[in-house]
Amino acid sequence: MHILPLALLGTATAQAIRGFNSGGIGPKGPKSQQDFEAEFNKIKNLPGTAPFTSIRLFTMIQHDTASDPTVAIPAAISTNTHLLLGLWASAGQDAFNNELDALKKAITQYGEKFTSLIDAISCGSEDLYRITPTGIANKAGIGASPDTLVQYIQQLRDAIKDTPASGAKITHVDTWTAWVNESNFAVTKAVDWLGMDAYPYYEQEHENTIENAGRLFFEAYNKTVAVSQGKAVKVTETGWPVAGPQFGQAVASVENAKRYWDAVACPLLGDIDTWWFTLDDAKGDPNEISFSTIKSDLGDPLFDLGCPGK
Repeated sequence: MHILPLALLGTATAQAIRGFNSGGIGPKGPKSQQDFEAEFNKIKNLPGTAPFTSIRLFTMIQHDTASDPTVAIPAAISTNTHLLLGLWASAGQDAFNNELDALKKAITQYGEKFTSLIDAISCGSEDLYRITPTGIANKAGIGASPDTLVQYIQQLRDAIKDTPASGAKITHVDTWTAWVNESNFAVTKAVDWLGMDAYPYYEQEHENTIENAGRLFFEAYNKTVAVSQGKAVKVTETGWPVAGPQFGQAVASVENAKRYWDAVACPLLGDIDTWWFTLDDAKGDPNEISFSTIKSDLGDPLFDLGCPGK
């Protein structure tokens, strides 16, 4: 039987969300509504595990449009799939205005059929991490300052005020290292709960073997809880790659992905709101990193998703 770490025991919920991350670009290119529908149906019927019912999105905007709502929304409505919405916040005010515009268009177009499926809305994704020395060294891209994110969070709250989405919880998703940085505590104050990303695979400054991965993850979670100002901490990204380069002492393999699932997913799922990374990000180059949980073309799981005793 899996035993939850003490910090998790204090925040576990009876009906915890079980979800996956999903980008707008799939292994074969931009996703259509039909692609999203197939993906959303897949997560509810994975063998060996209880149904997953929520998808985390990174942007409100459909690929190759200025501010059209993502077709993941009608796909979610048709499959009754819940959504952790995401607004990209690292491209400047004009781009964020487009994200807000797409959200407002979706609320107007789909109404309560859409808003009733919203688990929460995230203002940004790892924006704080990308402006750290580590993010810059890893060429993670353009980020956003805490002051900017606080302004965006208020703009988001204003945008959904007096709409069917007015009751939606607002969060921000970032790495655990960003959340424990005191210079970012204004963002913690501005959100309703914290979305934490943690990948022991990348923590090469520690002894990041697969044997230590579970310990590293839950230490990160507990450190985030300790500075969360009493707000819930939810797991918005974690996983272990099935393929890719060695990173520090971390080895990417299907076997290690299964060991990480047992050590981290099994204690989390059903007890803490979790969006796993990821369902399918298979790449054409087998040497490129992949965090897929299933075989390509929405195939069978790459490893046993069961959690014995839970």
